Amino acid sequence: MDLNTLWFILIGVLYTGFFVLEGFDYGVGILLPVIGRDDAKRRAIINTIGPFWDGNEVWLLTAGGATFAAFPHWYATLFSGFYLALFVVLLALIVRGVAFEFRSKSTDPRWRAVWDWSLCIGSGIPAFLFGVAFSNIIRGVPIDAQMTYVGSFFDLLNPYALLGGLTLLAVFTLHGATFLTLRTTGDLQEHARVVARRLWMPTVGIAALFTVATYVSTDILTKLGVNPGPVPVGAAAALLTTGVLISRRWDGWAFATTAFAILLTSATFFMILFPRVMVSSLDPAWSLTISNASASPYTLKVMTMIALIFTPFVLLYQGWTYWVFRKRVEPKPETLTY
Repeated sequence: MDLNTLWFILIGVLYTGFFVLEGFDYGVGILLPVIGRDDAKRRAIINTIGPFWDGNEVWLLTAGGATFAAFPHWYATLFSGFYLALFVVLLALIVRGVAFEFRSKSTDPRWRAVWDWSLCIGSGIPAFLFGVAFSNIIRGVPIDAQMTYVGSFFDLLNPYALLGGLTLLAVFTLHGATFLTLRTTGDLQEHARVVARRLWMPTVGIAALFTVATYVSTDILTKLGVNPGPVPVGAAAALLTTGVLISRRWDGWAFATTAFAILLTSATFFMILFPRVMVSSLDPAWSLTISNASASPYTLKVMTMIALIFTPFVLLYQGWTYWVFRKRVEPKPETLTY
């Protein structure tokens, strides 16, 4: 395996880790006004993700940094072409991050309601727009022979990409609901189960529509064939199984299957894309690939050595964080931080 392929896989792993971990994080934020029926319960919901949300964001930052260093032409085309959409994502993430810290600075119900909805909207917008962005990447966007995006913002808002955004939004919301069943107790936990049960069928329906649209709008038939293989099929099976597990109150397994569905779906995305990193809708020959978009071999070699040294420490630290804060959160104000 050459270094170009290795770094394509590593970037795929980083984005996949971001989707799996930040997926439940966004889902919890989206569900805050729905499941949190009073202030104590909303505080408890926020505290379920309070120790993790900023660490989960690091996966996105690392993925962006790795893209910049390993595939600078990919980074340049992506961030210039999707500039407005990514700027909106950035604003949403800023508002979301501020909401965690500002919500409990005052006991005024109106103050807290503003930051509750800020957290909800600041979670929903990135979830939707990441789905739009990655759907466009595999569908194809107008890129010319100079690796320059020549379309407009509205070219990104095509029906397939919007459906991809809705799909990711729905899956993340379901993922957040299953996470809350693991991290809460009593009425709050039971309400999370009810919401997860109600979300499951619409999520499966939207995901099925997106799957059909993917066969129509992308070259998945050329890349993976009519039978796409165990990875995409496994993603569908995991999502379908979630409903049964929720009904049987097997909360841990239900969360595991939503995480597994996201993981395998992300892997499918990169399988369709490889060896390209961005598809040109103007001419397939103008697509960015792991060869024409990459940095120098020396740069990739140095990056590989650095990654081998530091990545295990980062993973161990994040695993330790999840272990330390593994206890369920109860809606008792005296025990809550946020």
